Amino acid sequence: MSRAIRFHETGGPEVLRFDEVEVGDPGPGQVRLRHTAIGVNFIDTYQRSGLYPVPAKPQVAGSEGAGVVEAVGPDVDALAVGDRVAYTGLLGAYCEERLAPADRLVKLPDAISEEQAASMMLKGMTVQYLIHRTYPAQTGETVLWHAAAGGVGLIACQWLSALGVRVIGTMSTDEKAELARAHGCTHTVIYSRESFPERVLEITGGAKLPVVYDSVGRSTWEGSLDCIRPRGLMVSFGNASGSVGQVDVIVLSRKGSLYLTRPTLGTYIGTRAELEGTASSLFDAVTSGKVKIRTSARYPLAEAAQAHRDLEGRKTTGSVVLVP
Repeated sequence: MSRAIRFHETGGPEVLRFDEVEVGDPGPGQVRLRHTAIGVNFIDTYQRSGLYPVPAKPQVAGSEGAGVVEAVGPDVDALAVGDRVAYTGLLGAYCEERLAPADRLVKLPDAISEEQAASMMLKGMTVQYLIHRTYPAQTGETVLWHAAAGGVGLIACQWLSALGVRVIGTMSTDEKAELARAHGCTHTVIYSRESFPERVLEITGGAKLPVVYDSVGRSTWEGSLDCIRPRGLMVSFGNASGSVGQVDVIVLSRKGSLYLTRPTLGTYIGTRAELEGTASSLFDAVTSGKVKIRTSARYPLAEAAQAHRDLEGRKTTGSVVLVP
């Protein structure tokens, strides 16, 4: 048996329950994994609330974790008992032990701790595909990154800075602005008291930007479009303030023949080769010192509901983990 955080119905953090679940032995292609750290991400709250439907309920929450292989099933050759591994994108992470498909796990280099991995697999690989493949940011460019003091944002600011890209970052408080600047954000905008479209034009001397990376959603949508130059790209990759909803595509024409994409990590790591390549790029960025992973808060597994309250209440910065 394993203890796990499950939701039997969708709703607020209060629907999360601490249950006992049966794990069983790994089948073909599977391993049994003992978690040592579990990542907490906004997508977990979307699944719990029902914004992103799950296949069935009750459902063990979460989709990111790291730990140690305890047993391997038939046809598993690449992993062995005792290997340290991490993953993202596999529902059912908020638990002490679980079964997981071996081909969606990546081995951790000695220089990467399990807590680091649980703090960065989703966030770090998201940054990797966004800045290298969705819109390959170039040295000397200026980009806008919303929620620059969040877990994804702090990684992005560092990585973009290492590439020679200037980052205009938005956040809600002066404290978060200071944190973002310490992680490579070039210019900060406090959206709670400043108009970020106006500030962008002030910072750039009237020039608009080639790209906006936006995980906030509804509250930043219209202003973001006003920051993008003709034929520029709007990258909408999250809904922290709520879903954008119906999009009138003619607006993209009126704003300058803009491009729009709504990417997700799953389609960028869909094959084994893509998963390994993306993870390797992230691990290299961290072990080289270009990117430092900040785990800002740790909660016992049993306190997952409080972790969700704090995340949704914008009380956290950096990465949040649960400790089994």
